[in-house]
Amino acid sequence: MASKWWTLLVVCMAIFMLLLDITVVNVALPDIQSELGASFEDLQWVVDAYALALAALLLASGSIADLLGRRRVFVAGLLLFVASSLLCGLAGSPTMLNVARGLQGIGGAAMFATSLALIAQEFAPHERGTAFGIWGATTGFAVAVGPLVGGALTEAFGWEWIFLVNVPIGLLTAAITVARVPESERDPRSRIDWAGVLTFSAGLFCLILALIRGNDEGWTSAQILVLLAAAVVLVGAFVAVERRRDQPMLDLHLFRKPAFTGAQIVAFTLHASMFAMFLYLVLYMQNVLGYSPLETGVRFLPISLLSFLAAPIAGKLAERLPVRAFLGAGLVCVGAGLLLMSGIDPSDDWTTLLAGFIVAGVGIGFINPPLATAAIGVVEPRRAGAASGINSTFRQVGTAVGIAGLGALLQSKVTDKLDAALANAPLPHRAVNHIAEAVSSGGGEAAARGVPAPVRGLVADASRRAFIEGLNEILVVAAVLAFVGAALAVVLVRRRDFVTAPADAPA
Repeated sequence: MASKWWTLLVVCMAIFMLLLDITVVNVALPDIQSELGASFEDLQWVVDAYALALAALLLASGSIADLLGRRRVFVAGLLLFVASSLLCGLAGSPTMLNVARGLQGIGGAAMFATSLALIAQEFAPHERGTAFGIWGATTGFAVAVGPLVGGALTEAFGWEWIFLVNVPIGLLTAAITVARVPESERDPRSRIDWAGVLTFSAGLFCLILALIRGNDEGWTSAQILVLLAAAVVLVGAFVAVERRRDQPMLDLHLFRKPAFTGAQIVAFTLHASMFAMFLYLVLYMQNVLGYSPLETGVRFLPISLLSFLAAPIAGKLAERLPVRAFLGAGLVCVGAGLLLMSGIDPSDDWTTLLAGFIVAGVGIGFINPPLATAAIGVVEPRRAGAASGINSTFRQVGTAVGIAGLGALLQSKVTDKLDAALANAPLPHRAVNHIAEAVSSGGGEAAARGVPAPVRGLVADASRRAFIEGLNEILVVAAVLAFVGAALAVVLVRRRDFVTAPADAPA
């Protein structure tokens, strides 16, 4: 088999594994919580540690690959991903798991940043459409089957195996890469923007930490105010650094085109709304409704499969219709789906979410191919790699910020509702705060078992109602965020900004 097909094979295997690890984790979180004694904050970091590391180093990894060689960086990232997956599976505490997840994100950044470049170097221009199509189908399939695979592995073997399964697959992929994939030419002129990496990652970390810790520390506490101020200063320093660089990590000049800015807003709002909500919907299904991981994964199939099936239809229709129509309509569908999911009553079952899953799934599918076209099609072909990396970074930033922000709103709402419901119960205020944190992570029933028997029923009922009301509120907030993204997409993504016709830009 020619080296180009070996290259496509290993890239698809690696990306499938990488993206699967984003989606499989959600359905395993309740089991991780119970076995490791994880708090609500710990659960948020299981997802955010990975997303933060991936977002912080995705752009820098491309420069490192140009300097050291794409295959070398790809294999190094793959081996780090395998080693950290092993650490995740062996983790005995939430802290160890979250550190290992951060290392996974670093390895994932190296793999993701080099994947399309490896394909492009091996396939002639007229063959790249087919190769990129296979790559895109692999990414869509990984996202579609992720919840089901995660549920099956967690239920059959334990949550550890959603990570341990990466070890043999990753080692096989690395061996094939070393044996069959040629190395790229190095660019000695390439420079790594360490100042940009440091200021960007530190600023984003401070923002996420402030959002996650805000309810516990108090939003006007010195710690939270210092973190928020540090985030603003560091992001400002990052912008100043990038404006002075000859080879910036983030080319700010690209944002002069409204369509490019619109594409990043769409990427951010899609992930900060719909994809961030997956964590809290899983907690509802498993800890409130009592479904197993596999049963939860099966119930997520409508949104996963419809997004997978709608994507090629959108890609084909986007050749004839304006890209912004798909981006706007897709986010409107996502927002409408989130609104349809809201209004849950304590007596409802999962079918209350079904209509919203269907509408939101179609919306996700309608966004992804046109979004890739918008992100790449408005820049010169030589800058397509940088534009794609920026768009992927905004996706991960959206996930991290969305999970932290929606989690802060959920915990605040739950605390307020429990304070009111348990105001006359013979419980100390500290106990109510402890129950509120447990309820926010879906552990209301477990928290109720730890209170005196006379108030156990009252606490259990109040906990269930508080979580559902908090979930309803953040579903509405996420919907509003999606609608805002839709409006900005329609305004900013203009046809005249495209370097080539949208139909000619690679999706």
